[in-house]
Amino acid sequence: MRPLLCCLGLATLLGPCLACPSACSCSTKKNGRLLAECAYKDLQEVPEGLSSNVTILTLSANRISWLGQGSFAEVPEVQSLWLGYNQIGVVEPGTFALLVHLKNLDLSHNKIADFPWQDLRNLSGLQILKMNNNRLAGLPRDAFRSLKDLRSLWLNDNELTTLAEGTFDNLPSLSQLQIFNNPFNCSCKVFWLKKWTENTSVSITKGGSTLCVAPGRLKGRAVTDIPDHHCVAPSVQLTYLSNLDNTVMYDGLTLTLHCSVAGSPPPEIRWKIQTSSRRVEINGPNVARDGNVKQSQERFLVFKNGTMAIPNFSKEDEGIYTCLAVNDVGTRDVSVNVALAGSENPAEDLLRDDPQASHLGGRSCYKGDEMDPSGAGEKLVIVYHMPRESKSRAGGAVPQVHLGTLLLALGIMLCC
Repeated sequence: MRPLLCCLGLATLLGPCLACPSACSCSTKKNGRLLAECAYKDLQEVPEGLSSNVTILTLSANRISWLGQGSFAEVPEVQSLWLGYNQIGVVEPGTFALLVHLKNLDLSHNKIADFPWQDLRNLSGLQILKMNNNRLAGLPRDAFRSLKDLRSLWLNDNELTTLAEGTFDNLPSLSQLQIFNNPFNCSCKVFWLKKWTENTSVSITKGGSTLCVAPGRLKGRAVTDIPDHHCVAPSVQLTYLSNLDNTVMYDGLTLTLHCSVAGSPPPEIRWKIQTSSRRVEINGPNVARDGNVKQSQERFLVFKNGTMAIPNFSKEDEGIYTCLAVNDVGTRDVSVNVALAGSENPAEDLLRDDPQASHLGGRSCYKGDEMDPSGAGEKLVIVYHMPRESKSRAGGAVPQVHLGTLLLALGIMLCC
């Protein structure tokens, strides 16, 4: 009788550990991990009644179409979760967020178009992620940023047309990547992928099948065969334009900067202005062909040819002027620090303050691929001479600006 009671007591203790839904088969592996085998059971949802210490859960080849926040609440210690070959089309945010012990996640051969990528932030121990054969049309640049242990990533046979540069950065353990059979648009936005594949030690399975679908001239070619000359990073040159012959300006001084850019595709020109009182960003020309200017930016006149003009330049306009060249390959920018100074003998004062100053009517700051990465730039100092008084043509006393000297003082300006 006593041995029977002992057996009943032992069964009572072990009962919760061996809890298993009727549709599943549960067992303990030799390594002590608990397996719940629920594959090929025609299940339409994750079954209830799973033991809390299940570490391997197999739900492959069922008819599950939806995963919610509580779908795996009963198995917080699961390490391997196999959900391939279902009909999953909806995955709610939070579905996987609490499965911090997860090492293997298989969601392949489903209908997932929208995935809660933020759920992966807590899964730092994940080693294998299979998302292949779904309907993913895009994914955020930082989707995998937290997966320091990820070794194998499957993204093939989806609907990806592009990938953001840096998608596979911060994955120090990655050794296998599958991205073939995606309809890549081989614009210069994916040119980084070609460069990355040329330099990475990651094994890219069936790399030759990673083909371009668009544009037409590259259709059928491998992403790794995008011609280099189609995609050239921007270079940018910023020049100060001056008119030394015009030494009398009754309407005040007009500062003119010209931004010259090169690259393929042709870069867009953008401006950033930082003064002591404001910060302005201008993403393209604001002067129309008819001469009209957008009211919100009328202080800074930006033309289609890359020229910026600031009429009646004053002390309030002093600051850092940055020209940016932007295309699908990258961004380059170059800056110049503009300062306004005045005195009775401006050149003498400036040279005493800055012995490196030189009498130049125009200089440029350049940034391109061949430039020193330290980014040496130049500091533009505009010096004007304002007499105490002068007379107008009509005989009345009016302020009159004599552009005594235009100087470019050599300085250090970071051209990032």
